[in-house]
Amino acid sequence: MDVALAVDLGGTKVEAALVDASGTVLPGSRSRAATGAEADAAGLRAAVAEVVTRATAALPGGATVRGAGIGSAGPVDADAGTISPLNLPGAARFDIVDAVRAALPTAWTDGPVRLALDGQCIALSETRRGAGRGGRVVLGMVVSTGIGGGVVIDGRPVRGASGNAGHIGQVAVAGFTAEGGLAATVERVASGPNAVRWARDQGWSGDTGEELARGCATGDALAIAAVERSAAAVGAALVSAAALLDLDVVVIGGGFSRVTDDYVARVAAARDAAAPFPFLARARIVPAALGDESPLVGAAELVLGD
Repeated sequence: MDVALAVDLGGTKVEAALVDASGTVLPGSRSRAATGAEADAAGLRAAVAEVVTRATAALPGGATVRGAGIGSAGPVDADAGTISPLNLPGAARFDIVDAVRAALPTAWTDGPVRLALDGQCIALSETRRGAGRGGRVVLGMVVSTGIGGGVVIDGRPVRGASGNAGHIGQVAVAGFTAEGGLAATVERVASGPNAVRWARDQGWSGDTGEELARGCATGDALAIAAVERSAAAVGAALVSAAALLDLDVVVIGGGFSRVTDDYVARVAAARDAAAPFPFLARARIVPAALGDESPLVGAAELVLGD
C-alpha cells in the first residue's frame, strides 16, 4: 500500500494525516493542533512537529511511504518552501517544508515534500475524487478564516510562477468596502472573521462565525445580511474568475462555507445575478464532496498523483 503524509495549515489549526493511493485518510492517523493569529514561527514549528509525529506513528506495517504534501493558506513560495499566510502575521516566510521534513521519521526523509495552496489541494482532490469530477477547468475555494483558491485544468494543477495561481481571496471586488479603507478583496469582505466584523459594525451582538450561524438559523436579520454579503462578494469574484478561465466547476469548502445550509446556493445566485454574459454563469458551483478531508486528500495527491 502506497501512502503519503498530508499536512493542512490554516488560520486556526494545522492538521496531518496519512492518506493512501485511493484517497482514504487512514483511521487513527489524523491529528490537529491549534495555530491562531498570535502564532509565531517557533509556535508553528512546534505545532507542525506535534501533528506530523502523531500521524506518522500510525503508519501500518508493510506500507510504502511516497513522501509528504502540504496545503497551506497563502501566499506561498512553492520554490522556497515558505509561506506567509495573511491570517498568521507572525509566520511571514515560515519555512514549512523544512519544518515538516525535520519532523519526519528518519526512514521517510528521502521522499519529496511538496507545497501548494490549500485551495489548490481542494481543487485537486475534488477534481480527481469528488464534486469536480468531469470538469476540465475546476476552481477550488476555501471559505474560512481566510479565503484561498486553486485551479486544475485537464486534471493537472495550475501552479503559476510562485505557486499562487488561483488565489481568489486576493481578487478585488467592486461595490464593497473593507475595514480601514483598504481595498475590498474577496477575503476582506467574505471571510468568516470579516463577515462577523461587518455584522458587529451594524449592531449585531455576537462574536464568532458559530454565533453567526446560530443567528441565521433563528432568523436574525443582521446575521443573515452578513452571510448574504459574504456570498455576494464570492459570487462577484467568480464572475471575474470565469472571464479569465472559462470555468466548468467551482468547488467550495472551508468552515465558513457551512455557516448556512444554503451558503453555496447563495453564492451561485449572486454569481448568476452579476454575470453579464451566459458563459460567465455556466460553471456548476458545488460544495466540496470530501468535506473536511478534502484539503488533506489534495495535499497527499501532490505526491501520490505523480
